[in-house]
Amino acid sequence: MITTLIVEDEAITAEANRVYVERVPGFEVAGVARSGGEALRFLRRAPVDLILLDLSLPDMHGLEVCRAARAAGLLCDVIAITSARDLAMVRSAVSLGVSQYLLKPFTFAALREKLTRHARFSSQAGEIVGQGDVDRVLGTLRGTSELPKGMTQDTLDTVAAQLRERPGGVSAHAVGAAAGVSRVTARRYLEYLVELGMVMRFPQYGGVGRPELLYRMPTERSGG
Repeated sequence: MITTLIVEDEAITAEANRVYVERVPGFEVAGVARSGGEALRFLRRAPVDLILLDLSLPDMHGLEVCRAARAAGLLCDVIAITSARDLAMVRSAVSLGVSQYLLKPFTFAALREKLTRHARFSSQAGEIVGQGDVDRVLGTLRGTSELPKGMTQDTLDTVAAQLRERPGGVSAHAVGAAAGVSRVTARRYLEYLVELGMVMRFPQYGGVGRPELLYRMPTERSGG
């Protein structure tokens, strides 16, 4: 089994990540840390094979956790999680040994693919004879996430951006207008995220007729 430490400060997201990891065969969650300091203390007591590491933590940046872990001789692999679209941060993460990078909000399918690729990478054995062998081994960590037919990552990123910019909730109509797609298409993306537990749906009352449905990302303060 590949033991995994989840490092995430938001309780709801941490629990969702725990459930996701435990749904993937061959992986088990060794623990959940809510801060960088807690993660490092856990790792000193019980080293793990893999860290699912949120880069935005209350006490330190996730990359500082990586740096401290490496300095302590902890060679566990890291999948970094962030909502920041920052190339410099990606380069820094790679320099610290981060093997894969996952953007929020991600789906179960996206995380499952990263974990599956990690498992394949970790399980490969045999002698490296030439460049082809190196490329083959490293190639197991590359690839794109699978989305349902008809969906694109660019549109999903735009939908996610609208949800982050409007923490109080946003309608499918507003998301569709921002993403350049129809209300029906926007609702499909939003409902997809609802099914995966990444987004909450709730009615907004106040007008005549049926209430409008709004969508928002769950937070610890939202209570679920």
